[in-house]
Amino acid sequence: MHRPISAETLREFLELPHGLSSADVERRRQRYGPNNILDAPMHPWRDLAADTAKDPMLWFLVGASALYGFLGERAESLTLLATLVPLVGMDAFLHRRTQASTKGLRVRLASRATVVRDGARLSIPVEEVVPGDLALVSAGDHFPADGILVEGVELQTDESALTGEAYPVRKRAFLGVDTKPAGRLEDAHWGFAGTRLLTGQAGLRIVWTGETTLYGEIVRSARQSTHARTPLQLAIGQLVRVLLIASIVLCAFLAVVRVRQGFGWSDALLSAITLAVAALPEEFPVVFTMFLGVGVYRLAREKALVRRAVSVENIGRISCICSDKTGTITLGELHLTHWIPATADGDEGDLRAAAVLASRIDSGDPLDDAIHRAADAESASFVALDVVATFPFTEDRRRETTIARIPNGLRIATKGAPETIISLCSLSDPERERWTQQAVSLAADGHKVIACATRCVQGQTWMGGEPDREFELMGLLALEDPVREGVPEAIARSLAGGIRVVMVTGDHPDTAAAVAREIGLGEGTPRVISGEDLASMSPQEQKAALARVDVVARAVPSQKLAIVRAYQATGEIVAVTGDGVNDVPALQAADIGIAMGERATRSAREVASIVLLDDNFRTIIRAIAEGRQLFDNLRLSFQYLLMIHIPLVVTAALIPLAGYPILYLPIHIVLLELIIHPSAMLAFQDVASSGPLVHHRGDHHQVFFSRGEWSLIAFVGTLVIVLLTYGYHRSLGTLQNVEHARAMAIAVLSVSSAGFVSISSGLRTPISRWIATLTLALTGSLIQIPALSNRLHMKPLHWEDWGLTLAGAFRAWPTF
Repeated sequence: MHRPISAETLREFLELPHGLSSADVERRRQRYGPNNILDAPMHPWRDLAADTAKDPMLWFLVGASALYGFLGERAESLTLLATLVPLVGMDAFLHRRTQASTKGLRVRLASRATVVRDGARLSIPVEEVVPGDLALVSAGDHFPADGILVEGVELQTDESALTGEAYPVRKRAFLGVDTKPAGRLEDAHWGFAGTRLLTGQAGLRIVWTGETTLYGEIVRSARQSTHARTPLQLAIGQLVRVLLIASIVLCAFLAVVRVRQGFGWSDALLSAITLAVAALPEEFPVVFTMFLGVGVYRLAREKALVRRAVSVENIGRISCICSDKTGTITLGELHLTHWIPATADGDEGDLRAAAVLASRIDSGDPLDDAIHRAADAESASFVALDVVATFPFTEDRRRETTIARIPNGLRIATKGAPETIISLCSLSDPERERWTQQAVSLAADGHKVIACATRCVQGQTWMGGEPDREFELMGLLALEDPVREGVPEAIARSLAGGIRVVMVTGDHPDTAAAVAREIGLGEGTPRVISGEDLASMSPQEQKAALARVDVVARAVPSQKLAIVRAYQATGEIVAVTGDGVNDVPALQAADIGIAMGERATRSAREVASIVLLDDNFRTIIRAIAEGRQLFDNLRLSFQYLLMIHIPLVVTAALIPLAGYPILYLPIHIVLLELIIHPSAMLAFQDVASSGPLVHHRGDHHQVFFSRGEWSLIAFVGTLVIVLLTYGYHRSLGTLQNVEHARAMAIAVLSVSSAGFVSISSGLRTPISRWIATLTLALTGSLIQIPALSNRLHMKPLHWEDWGLTLAGAFRAWPTF
């Protein structure tokens, strides 16, 4: 990571005095403002209430409930109010998740800072830090803002909050005007807000504060970036709006017609309210919420913790996965896999001893840890030697050296980049070329390659400083980050299902290509592009390049967001993995943001849609398969709702408009809802998946139902309307037996409901069989038992009525 800075700005900050004066601080505070990287919302509960109040369906429910109360229908009024609970709860949950996504970012920020002002050290609140301040940072402290390191030696920082990589990053002080290209200062000279100093004592000249820090830019991007509403949410919202408007107009029209027909205002209001409740599409968001809850539970069983329940819909529609390499596709651990000694007899003992001596214990460096894990007890005994001096690794020296006392003098061991170590050794030109080529070959196979060398000197001949010549090459160490178990199979399964997988990594292109070949990307010949090449392209060129690549190597953290948006622009439904604060914008912008549960920062976990509990790529594929099944089952449930609601609403409106008595009373609507709600929410949850993972490609505006499915819904709904209307008219007869006619209508809808459940689910699950059976048993009991039917304003049906109902239902079922 680096910050662009002009030579003039760099010189301005470096020429500042050791510490600012009080007058300088005040002027800079007026100019730059407080160092507020993250502001808490002033009124979170007020924001929640305002956001929830924007839902028009809630107000419609409140209004309908009030009208029922005005007419004295207290039970119906309370029933409608009860339906508000899941809707308000869902709004509150989503709003609080949005707030939590940025709240977790505060954990990595300093609360106080030590600065030099007026020649004295002061401890001040971090908000009072200004550009130009000299901040003194001790080991274990967080940097208060972004700045240039101007003091300190043997500095290491933890930048995992920004990069997601848990490895220590070595830093060094900037001591003069850089000769690098204008606008670029080496990464090793920067300290960033949200990161922590691990070793040493650092002096940081503050350059950027508040929202201008890298951390602040991420926070601002996270707040501005919002998840687009999913296709199903858009469909439900559109359906709700259409039905609300249509029901309001139709209810008003029905009330006027009933008055003009001479039925009176009481009948008119009751007819209108009953129609409104029948037309009210509250089942759709309620069922949607229920299926999301089921999806959360089932995905948790697959070790995928869902943090944004609405994302369950999109999981099964993923068409592109932008995945990290380290820790997701690989284990995220360095393992020393090859000892390649330089001795003629191939003995590894001297190589192991040199590697162990040049490696520190408990340094936090994954390379040192890997060497100590792989070394045997004999070579590990070298750790007990009397260490005289150590020279830690730096980017300019690219090696680490240890000098230890032995009985007859000193033993010097060094390890580091092969080209650096080989240049220090006494080798012939052919030998030098051979070892260099072997290191290059190992690197091309995806290994991290380290060379080790030793030298023994007499104690009195060492004059201090790090020796840089006459070393004897001990050999090479090849380390690798192993691929996780099951990842190649998961990659094959996703590719077979039409899901694109793109590996985004900061590794060298050769290393990334080797891992991609191992897991099967690009059918064994992965296409690789570097982040630098991608950054130099125009948006159109980037889109064309990303359509062809399997790996983006040498990618900087900020490029992940651009990659996600580029794929979304082509119509892909994108899932992205991430674990650092730098990944927050990409996780939010993606259709599905996936955080690594074992190593992700809190902010990444909070903003992500899903947290993988095992950090394994194959869990993503399992979640996609589970999401597909849930999405297909949800479609069956909505199909059922439409097939039942269309006849219910149409007959509730047309029959009174035709001058007949009111078809449904409020109690009948409640009865039907007792059948419809459980059927829609429970009968289709466990319907088995249709087969292997298959992706239905499409863009963000893909329709929920195909034209054929809409035609089927309309056709079956029309058949039920015809059957219901004929049965009502036939049962009403010349004697105007309204109670008998209502019973016939309820029977038609109930039997149709049981039929739809049976056909859609195939009665393959116990719950679907129970619902179909109980629907028929409940309807038959409520209609045929006089004591119950009288209370429900119905009369028992004749056997020929039941025969007609069943015959009509069976006529519609084959079509369905």
